[in-house]
Amino acid sequence: MVIAVVQKNSGSLLGQMVRIKQGREAGQYAIIIGVLDDQFVLLADGEKRKTNRPKKKNLHHVEMVDYISPEVQNSLLETGRVTNGKLRFAITTFIGKVVTDLKKGDLHDGER
Repeated sequence: MVIAVVQKNSGSLLGQMVRIKQGREAGQYAIIIGVLDDQFVLLADGEKRKTNRPKKKNLHHVEMVDYISPEVQNSLLETGRVTNGKLRFAITTFIGKVVTDLKKGDLHDGER
């Protein structure tokens, strides 16, 4: 199966971390590895959704997270491919660093 990836203005979305809002995988994190058009992207996480079979997802069904994996983005821009191990590492790093910090901040809420 050949997947055509549109490259105009898609460089800014490649490597973008997203949280899936709707569907069977709701609540899970994935990374954009391809842009089909202004409405659909290709997602992979390296575990359930591997790079050889990415999930086509509507942009309205994902929540953009303020994090872009530089390793994944560079690999996609240079070679057009990324390894599943690199995706797993990027997601694990993000969850360990950012999501854990958010949970710690929620407990205190700035008041004593």
